[in-house]
Amino acid sequence: MSTSKAAQRDGLDGLKWVVVFVLIAAGAFGNSYYGDESLLYRVLALVAVAAAAGAVAVQTAKGRAFWELLKDARIEIRKVVWPNREETTQTTLIVLALVVIVALILWGLDTLLGWMISGLIG
Repeated sequence: MSTSKAAQRDGLDGLKWVVVFVLIAAGAFGNSYYGDESLLYRVLALVAVAAAAGAVAVQTAKGRAFWELLKDARIEIRKVVWPNREETTQTTLIVLALVVIVALILWGLDTLLGWMISGLIG
């Protein structure tokens, strides 16, 4: 019984994805067709079409999985301990110092190798 429901849901998922792509195509076509209209109206129409396409996409199995992924990502972001201003400044200064040091080392190597090659070539 559950396998037939899953198969039926998969068939409907395909139809839902077709509706999503038709909505996106209609939005793109409508935006170019109504190019003479105000930009505000076209943007509002595109936002409405995108919301409708998103609502249909979330009704599919992959859409629900993606929505769950977004919710889980938001929960994980809340768990992050963000550095304060002092830590950020110190880390930035360390990175800048190391970049300057590595740049000087590479410049020195380039100069030395250039001098050696010039000595060999004559």
